[in-house]
Amino acid sequence: MEKKREGVIEGMNRIVSDPYYFLHFMAFFSYLPIRSSAAPYTSHRLFDREIQAFLAFLMFSAIKMVREETWEAFVADSLLYAKIFLIAVSLVMDYRVAIWFSVIFSVTYLLAQQPAFSKLGTAKKLTPMQLEDLLSDGSTTKYWLIEFFACSSSKCVRSSRCFPELSITYSNNLLSFGTVDLGLFPNTAAKFGISLAGGMSQLPTYILFEKGVEVSRFPDFYVDAAPSLPITKKLLCQHFELDRLLLDYINGS
Repeated sequence: MEKKREGVIEGMNRIVSDPYYFLHFMAFFSYLPIRSSAAPYTSHRLFDREIQAFLAFLMFSAIKMVREETWEAFVADSLLYAKIFLIAVSLVMDYRVAIWFSVIFSVTYLLAQQPAFSKLGTAKKLTPMQLEDLLSDGSTTKYWLIEFFACSSSKCVRSSRCFPELSITYSNNLLSFGTVDLGLFPNTAAKFGISLAGGMSQLPTYILFEKGVEVSRFPDFYVDAAPSLPITKKLLCQHFELDRLLLDYINGS
């Protein structure tokens, strides 16, 4: 019960403090005074459409809640559905209201971006120079799993919770986790064979190093298209065989 209360308080603080959530909240809230000014002859038809849109939104949100692995991905999809349904309902009231909300959501998209998961778990935030030092230093852990990301990439935001949670589970004296922000250090991308073209479609990129040498990566090298599968903890765990590395550590290999 206490955790649920803390989650509600944290959610409310995020709505007030983060521009992305605050602007969306104000946009949706503005529907209430606009709705109250609707003409009487449209109120009944509008109410029916509102009920239909609300039920459809709940259905899609429930499906996404089951399928999505991260809170950030669920929020992004839920807000998208909510905006679509709100604009559709507004068309019943007045096409000018629908245009108004379309403009508001477009401006919000330009002014604010969805925040990524802020915690690192046991992963270390690295600069390119620090990464090079770690990979060349033989006294560090045998394996390093590095996430290359950019906060401006929606895919990175959607999957931002996966890497920290994996680091908490699998970090040990054999395997360490680190992150490099290519939004801050874009010149580092080419050095590790990562393309930032095409809307940063290769991000996030994950590379596993063994004694400073790359042994595996996701998505694969020289893949220009975005990965067809969403980034999940299960996908990364299987691709980099994290369970095997954990067993190696436990068995003293």
